[in-house]
Amino acid sequence: MCEEHQAGVGRRAVFLTGAAAALTLGSVSFASAADGGRSQTRTVKGTLDPGAPDFVYVPVEVPHGVREIRVAYTYDRPQVPPGTAGNALDIGVFDERGTGLGGEGFRGWSGGARTEFFVRSDEATPGYIPGPVRAGTWHIALGPYTVAPQGLSYEITVTLTFGEPGRTPRPVYPPERAKGRGRAWYRGDCHLHSWHSDGRRTPGEIAALARAAGLDFVNSSDHNTHSAHAHWAEAAGDDLLVLLGEEVTTRNGHVVALGTDPGTFVDWRYRARDNRFGRFARQIRRAGGLVVPAHPHATCIGCNWKFGFGEADAVEVWNGPWTPDDEVALADWDGMLVASVRDGRDWIPAMGSSDAHRDPDAVGLPQTVVLADDLSRRAIQDGIRAGRCYVAESAAVSLTLTASGPRGEHAGIGERLRVADDSPVTVRAEVTGAPGRTVRLVTDQGVLHTSAPLPASGEGTVEWRTTPAYAAYVRAEVRHEATLPPLPGSLAAFTNPVFLGRR
Repeated sequence: MCEEHQAGVGRRAVFLTGAAAALTLGSVSFASAADGGRSQTRTVKGTLDPGAPDFVYVPVEVPHGVREIRVAYTYDRPQVPPGTAGNALDIGVFDERGTGLGGEGFRGWSGGARTEFFVRSDEATPGYIPGPVRAGTWHIALGPYTVAPQGLSYEITVTLTFGEPGRTPRPVYPPERAKGRGRAWYRGDCHLHSWHSDGRRTPGEIAALARAAGLDFVNSSDHNTHSAHAHWAEAAGDDLLVLLGEEVTTRNGHVVALGTDPGTFVDWRYRARDNRFGRFARQIRRAGGLVVPAHPHATCIGCNWKFGFGEADAVEVWNGPWTPDDEVALADWDGMLVASVRDGRDWIPAMGSSDAHRDPDAVGLPQTVVLADDLSRRAIQDGIRAGRCYVAESAAVSLTLTASGPRGEHAGIGERLRVADDSPVTVRAEVTGAPGRTVRLVTDQGVLHTSAPLPASGEGTVEWRTTPAYAAYVRAEVRHEATLPPLPGSLAAFTNPVFLGRR
């Protein structure tokens, strides 16, 4: 059986679900098991015009006795003029509990990474949540990410298989603590993608690469799904702490939920104009996580951060190999530091992560190095939240930054040296693993000191003297040789600031 859905702009019933505009089409029905045999298939075809709503829902009436729901879809990809976005259609599913914002009925999302998926009690496609296929109205969720001028024609095939349901496995999650070294600097990568979203690596493969990169912790952050949470336990160990989270991928920017409680799902179906982000930022924190806007100046459609930073616990300044949008993010973050000093308000620490998806993406390029009391979820989060961290391109690079006052006062990265405004302050940066790189000391006035290139050993110490009246904060950058002077070279490492003076 095939049903046609026309979703032209002039003929659709568009409504708001408390967030982004959405469209619900006519339902797809199936016969009961007694009337329809062991399995039944329905096909739905339709067309979305340019300007389609962010989400289109196809209701599926699921009768009693269904063991498995399987969905496959295709859509056309016509040629478009240069500079014009072509068709891209994401997909997911919500169960009989509905599509309400907050995701009570959420059962999985694969975005554009897969052409088919299944859900049943004992198993589900990566990105989807296993569990009973209960009777009621399910919804296939389509996300027309971009629509070509010619429109987007799609075809969805839904197959229901009847039979006794399997047993839903009880999820096993990774421990919240690894062995660690007591209070120490721990290296981690907090933005990674597995095959539970658009990555190509299993959790086990990611863990092996993390260990090879010298990391102590990682954070699971698949797009718009928490399905990977129950698949990381075997990858964790005394030598690798696995935090659980999600990359919440909205149409106005992405945010990493870092270290949430196991099984936490964070909805993504809203734009900045819907004024819903604060609700979900608070949900992330209630679930014990940190709110970290990701790649805020990335140029991909929907990637640029438009929600502001009022809810941020940290910001991902460096994402993957160093690119011009990272340079913009670094400058923007530095401007926020200046504003925090000017206004006397809290500052937002910086982080860096690889956003690795598949070969040849390098896990741990870059990595955030955190001073934490131990290798545990809470200790790592506390270190990041306090800004006791720096970012490095690999485990080969180490960087320290301290400030000392005239009477033995001392402060490190993320801390404040509380001395009088006219007190002499000695700033000291120590670097290893960076041959030929230069060290820059950056303040609220800009770059005030640049070293000579480090020797072939890659080790060096830079000292600089100032006062709090002259520099409200100091942070360090380690840079590669510039390839297009006067633009600076790419980063090898950078620190969060040391603040100077009594607040």
